[in-house]
Amino acid sequence: MAKYDTLLSRFIGYVKVNTRSNPESTTIPSAQREVDFLKTLAEELNEIGLSDIKTDPNSGYVTAVLPANDGGQSDVIGFIAHIDTADFNAENIAPKIVENYDGKSDVPLSADGKFTLRPSEFPAMRNYAGKTLITTDGSTLLGADDKSGVAEIMTAVEYLVAHPEVKHGELHVAFGPDEEIGTGADHFDAKGFGVKFAYTVDGGPLGELEYETFNAAQAVVEIEGKEVHTATAKGVMVNALQLGIDYHDLLPAGDRPELTEGRQGFFHLYKMDGTVDHATLTYIIRDHDKKLFEQRKQDMQDVAAKVNADYDTERVHVTVTDQYYNMREVLEKDMTSVDLAERAMKELSIKPVIYPVRGGTDGSKISFMGVPTPNLFAGGENMHSRFEFVALETMEQAVDVILKISELNK
Repeated sequence: MAKYDTLLSRFIGYVKVNTRSNPESTTIPSAQREVDFLKTLAEELNEIGLSDIKTDPNSGYVTAVLPANDGGQSDVIGFIAHIDTADFNAENIAPKIVENYDGKSDVPLSADGKFTLRPSEFPAMRNYAGKTLITTDGSTLLGADDKSGVAEIMTAVEYLVAHPEVKHGELHVAFGPDEEIGTGADHFDAKGFGVKFAYTVDGGPLGELEYETFNAAQAVVEIEGKEVHTATAKGVMVNALQLGIDYHDLLPAGDRPELTEGRQGFFHLYKMDGTVDHATLTYIIRDHDKKLFEQRKQDMQDVAAKVNADYDTERVHVTVTDQYYNMREVLEKDMTSVDLAERAMKELSIKPVIYPVRGGTDGSKISFMGVPTPNLFAGGENMHSRFEFVALETMEQAVDVILKISELNK
């Protein structure tokens, strides 16, 4: 088989299956559709010829092993991708293929012209002149986050099985659920995965190599009001919704995601609902710096105390829950995995793009479980939206990087 023979058809087949995770669920995985898709991946791994294929009943992860053929000269390493898609319509995904894109034209998505990919809005499109773009039809996301990574890993191991003359160490692969809702890696059996280090293949454009992420927490602000008739409200009513506005206005005005970049952290109010009697504000807190991260969590409590000081009872209660931490704290102690990926990209004439990612990956948690796990590019652009797209050629280069890392790992 040629190296990329199955990549496009595999990817298209994957993204057509709805695997959206469910943030309201209490099951693991969060949706039966994820369980069903993971089962098909286990079957595919078996057909390809991998061994020791398992489905972990505690996490839902499917793992498999490609035995070494280099005489045991290499460390055991792993490649990981998640199968769920984000909180956007994922029903009836109908990918569109744009061959030989010119790098400057608008790309209509929906038949009615309502949704269009425009380089004026998405300048990164100009990087893809001459490439084959895979886009949505405007009604759904695409699912390149992270089914491009799933397809790339699967295609790479399929190639290695078919080409035993390509020498490599023992490789372990893992496909997991619920990354998009932040719970997928919580139950991952990092020790049982049995590798020295691993890579999530879950990044964006060509060359991305990430080993620094946010520290992350969620803050839920519960506000108790006092509802009375508006005719007799003066001096009696406590409007929980107004208190929510007052609370939010006491946080630093510029510390919002739409006003920050690079290593600048933020407070992000992403959900607010309620009535005069009771309101709930839900935030995410993000910062690369651990000390600033801890201060931001304290700031949320301090603002609550300031609001509560105006009342004879505590009306504002803040519950903060840590979600993940900056993987750099682990990886900077041993940069072997990062250095290997950087070398692989350079040997393939791919410029490594290393920067602090303004988000997190499953590797953020897995690194703290004892398996250093930086993140490699998978190719997606405009993820989590109807404007998501990926270039086939970038996916092919991701396959090359996986193969090159496997080759250079000595």
